[in-house]
Amino acid sequence: MTCEEINITIIGATKGLGLWIAKQLKNENYNVTITSRNKLSGEKIADKIHVNYSNDNIKSVENADIIIFSVPIEHMVNTIKEVAPYAPEGSLLVDISSVKMEPSEALKKYAPENTEILPCHPMFGPRIPSLDGQTIILTPIDNRCTTYYNKVNKFLRKHNAKIVVSTPVEHDQIMSVVQGLTHFSYISIASTIEKLGVSIKKSREFASPVYSLMLDMISRIVSQNPYLYYSIQKNNSLNSISRKMLIEESTRLALLVEKNEENEFVHTMRESAKHLDEFEEALGRSDKAINVLTHELNILKDSIGQEVGLKHQYSKNIHVGIIQDINNKEVILTDLKNQKIKLKISNIEILSEDEVFEWKKNNMTLHNFDVSVMFPITSNENTLLDMFNKIEPVVSVKIKEVYTGPQVLDNFKSITFHYTTFNKNDNELVINYLQGIGGIIR
Repeated sequence: MTCEEINITIIGATKGLGLWIAKQLKNENYNVTITSRNKLSGEKIADKIHVNYSNDNIKSVENADIIIFSVPIEHMVNTIKEVAPYAPEGSLLVDISSVKMEPSEALKKYAPENTEILPCHPMFGPRIPSLDGQTIILTPIDNRCTTYYNKVNKFLRKHNAKIVVSTPVEHDQIMSVVQGLTHFSYISIASTIEKLGVSIKKSREFASPVYSLMLDMISRIVSQNPYLYYSIQKNNSLNSISRKMLIEESTRLALLVEKNEENEFVHTMRESAKHLDEFEEALGRSDKAINVLTHELNILKDSIGQEVGLKHQYSKNIHVGIIQDINNKEVILTDLKNQKIKLKISNIEILSEDEVFEWKKNNMTLHNFDVSVMFPITSNENTLLDMFNKIEPVVSVKIKEVYTGPQVLDNFKSITFHYTTFNKNDNELVINYLQGIGGIIR
């Protein structure tokens, strides 16, 4: 079957990860249908991303080959209960919840025997550009995914995703630390700083790179959908164990300090380091992360007065221009339309010279020129063409005509080049270069 012949229904895909998945699958020409409770917004979004829309979950799966459940965690089980019994024979049912035990049981219970099920957990949010390097956790159920399992793996490997295979129980146990404990800790720290009344902006002036990096990660969590993070805390039953242990350990360590129990505090820290067991790798990874914070800033500072290309990592807009000024937060450049642009350094990516060249080639008005030049008749035309192409302002060049005869010196030939440049005035520089390598302009 071709992609166009594969029908994929995504239950609840008008925002968040469900919408991201719909866009990605549509880009690969799958026949995608999305559903939502709000018909007006659902139809608007479906029209915008060029997919089908239905406000009837059961009707939407009538001809589906693959059904993806992308609804809030607290509604996942009931939605599966409602829709799964109507799944067509031979279809695949997938949930993308961050909790796996209850949705897996619901899929086993309500999906018909002649269908396949594959609970999974994409370990990323909708802000990422692609699957490349992203982790997908699959929790296959014995004898319930014989046809589609290899197909899903092949699709994910094609997009360079990292595949982790687990069980629903192991998934929820580990996620109680990876998500539950981590999110709860970060949210607790953010709330504590707020209660202390400490200015985050002022604290950054005192900050080490480690603090700045930690603060960025905390801000990343608390600035997102709080209902989602409450739902993650609430719906993984094993999170309560991790939260209680964190509170108990925090209290115990605080008492050790207050009671001057230095040896026990040091012992706890050393034992924790042994358990982590990856401190060399962790130091290496964190050093890289810290270096990234200053590397691009240093590049931009060294580029003041020069042309650069900057890509906004969220809007994907590209700005090419001359850097005028820079501080620790913003870069100011004058773009090719002579407009001043301010960009937050935290939101931009510096483009390579080749990327800037390609952008200019596709977005700027190109100026076309023809020039006829006499060279010795023994000159190699391909070599001359290669040299011409390396002239800095030249965007493209081809040989239009090679001529010998009247008006051409003896033992010479005339080569007419057709070339383009970004700026009209660059023609003079090209002429000077051709004369400099021995060419005689006709």
